Amino acid sequence: MTQIDFYVLPDATSEARWLFACRLIDKVHRMGMRTLVVMDDETEARQFDDLLWTFKPESFVPHQLINAGKPAPVEITFSSEAGDHQGLLLNLSKTIPPYFSRFERLSEVVIQEPRSLQTSRERFGFYKQRGYPIETRKL
Repeated sequence: MTQIDFYVLPDATSEARWLFACRLIDKVHRMGMRTLVVMDDETEARQFDDLLWTFKPESFVPHQLINAGKPAPVEITFSSEAGDHQGLLLNLSKTIPPYFSRFERLSEVVIQEPRSLQTSRERFGFYKQRGYPIETRKL
C-alpha cells in the first residue's frame, strides 16, 4: 500500500513549496529512488524543470520532462502520463493523480496559504478514508 507523506511548511509561498520539493527530490535521488513529479500544466512543468537545474549549484539531479527521451531517474509530468515509475510520486498539482496507488510513496507539500491548506485537508481525508498510511511532517 502506498505510504502518504504530508510535508507541512511554515511558509506561504509557492516558491518555498517548489524549493522544498527540489531538496526532497535531491535527497530521494541520492537514496536511489526514482521520482515522478506531477505539475498542473506544461508551463509549470518547464519552470520546475529549470529550477531543478539551478536550485543548488553543487547538486546534480538527472531529470527531464516525461517522454523527452530515454527515461531519467526524475521525470516531470503534466498529463495522465506516468511512465513506468513506481518509487516516489511528488504531487505538486491541484488534483490527486489517478495512478497514485501504484507508487511506493506519495508526497504532498503543504504551504500556509488558505487555498492550499483547504486542498491539503481534503486530500488528507481522501487518503485516510481509503486506509492509506499517512505521516505528517511539520517542518
